[in-house]
Amino acid sequence: MIGMARSTDSFFIRADLLTENTGFSESRLDLGAYVDALGKSILKIHNVQMHFSSDDNNAVPPAPNGGVNLNPCIAWQLTTQSQLATGLEIVPASNRSVVSTGFYQVGQLGGNGTVSSDIAGVNVQHFTDGYLIGVESLYLGGQQNGLVSDSRVSLVMECTVETLTQSAAMALALSQQ
Repeated sequence: MIGMARSTDSFFIRADLLTENTGFSESRLDLGAYVDALGKSILKIHNVQMHFSSDDNNAVPPAPNGGVNLNPCIAWQLTTQSQLATGLEIVPASNRSVVSTGFYQVGQLGGNGTVSSDIAGVNVQHFTDGYLIGVESLYLGGQQNGLVSDSRVSLVMECTVETLTQSAAMALALSQQ
């Protein structure tokens, strides 16, 4: 990575997380191939896209658990720090480790069908000038409540690799921990 030039060619980083009704879960995304502090290489995220599905069929959205819970949902977050050890689990958008966050809510229509909504928290689909990442790992975390079965949260990020300039270092310091 040392001496890596600024890249204008974007690429995609993908990750999956299995959520269960039993509590918070988290998956680590290794960014070591893109981020190198000594080589002055950082990652720039241009947009984040999410997909929600049942665990056994990626074409089927999660389903509510027949009236057991009035607000079945999946809460998710993308952070620069693991939340497993902190006990905080889903953290507020004001937490400086949060890159993106949101939730997906499912409801029933008179028991004969379902309706769903991807409700945005800080889930900015597109970052105007990109979101700079200077850490070697990101963490996709999630928790579901009141759904029939385990659910899959899939993430796709469009990224480029950038050279850490003085102005980029200042922007990075202002936006993260």
